[in-house]
Amino acid sequence: MTPGSTQPEETCRADLWLWRARFFKTRGLACSFIEAGRVRLHRPGSDAVRLDKASRALRPGDSLVFAMGARLFDLRVQAVGERRGPPSEARALYVVHEATPSPARSSGSHMEEVATGSAPQA
Repeated sequence: MTPGSTQPEETCRADLWLWRARFFKTRGLACSFIEAGRVRLHRPGSDAVRLDKASRALRPGDSLVFAMGARLFDLRVQAVGERRGPPSEARALYVVHEATPSPARSSGSHMEEVATGSAPQA
């Protein structure tokens, strides 16, 4: 609980949240992914840390960064959810951060297009 608050803070295990948000088909896969150190957590007011345990708590407002395949995900947790629902319900659990182009990057890079999803579909 936060000081002066009567309601407990809404939290969720990182592996459970990734499963509920439908990034993984099983909690076991989500757990292995996190324990391999492939997810970074940034909580407002603190530095980014690499998650090392699937049991780490996530809260609304936290930001996660991770790569799966050729895609880079940078998203903010909106809600922890109560179940693994349909895809429309899962998408309501997070908001994708928009990529801000860096002046040091060269424009037109294929990897940037793949990472941001702006690559033309075949």
